[in-house]
Amino acid sequence: MTTGFAKVNGQEIFFKDSGGNGPAVILAHGFLMDHSMFDAQVAALSPEFRVITWDERGFGQTKWDGKDFTYWDSARDCLGLMDHFKIKKCVIGGMSQGGFLTMRAALTAPERVTALVLIDTALDNDGPEVLAGYRMMVDTWVQHGPVPDLTGAIANIIIAEPKENAKWIAKWQNHPLEAVKATSKCLLDRDDITSRVGEIKCPALIIHGTADTAISMERAEKMRAGLVGAGPIVKIDGAAHAANLTHPQLVNPPLVEFLRRVTAA
Repeated sequence: MTTGFAKVNGQEIFFKDSGGNGPAVILAHGFLMDHSMFDAQVAALSPEFRVITWDERGFGQTKWDGKDFTYWDSARDCLGLMDHFKIKKCVIGGMSQGGFLTMRAALTAPERVTALVLIDTALDNDGPEVLAGYRMMVDTWVQHGPVPDLTGAIANIIIAEPKENAKWIAKWQNHPLEAVKATSKCLLDRDDITSRVGEIKCPALIIHGTADTAISMERAEKMRAGLVGAGPIVKIDGAAHAANLTHPQLVNPPLVEFLRRVTAA
């Protein structure tokens, strides 16, 4: 396992690389998370696969330039990481916003994407009422900081598991305010790519928690219907938004099976 920084698109992207000669898989984390949310997947996939995880702009250890950005910029960061590692084509995937950016990477450079792994993610944006609620949460964070009621509510949306909730809430206490503003703007102002989903032709694995209140199973089914390379959704019983973090024992077997199939010579 190696760690380091890749200079990509004016950023210094922090990464972890499991190494080895296996097929490469690049995984992107969800909002307010970091590369470590995939630790259980890295353990399960290595050394059969070379797994690269990374911290996106405004999160974790990545040295971000402080400017506003979109998920199209993050998609280019993912492709830039591939350039850094001299990977021409590989499987890419992500959870929630990690899925937003990997689908945009597939739209930007389809010839470089072997397959997609999409965990609790969607093509569209949230409705006006939900967005208004999220903007109130951001305003509270900006004005009062990561107060317990707020971080508890956020953790229950994303994770909904007491031990993991506490671990991530502790990280959020040190989350820079400017990063909260810019990453929230990126999330809440994102474009809807539903009209372009038919352009994505590669195989896709969709994994979704049955108790995900952030992105409904209905939205996941809508995404599946548009992705010509997607099979039935792998439904993770009882999992909230970060299904791979809280239920790795249910996520990892179908993930390994899919990766073996799409990377077979």
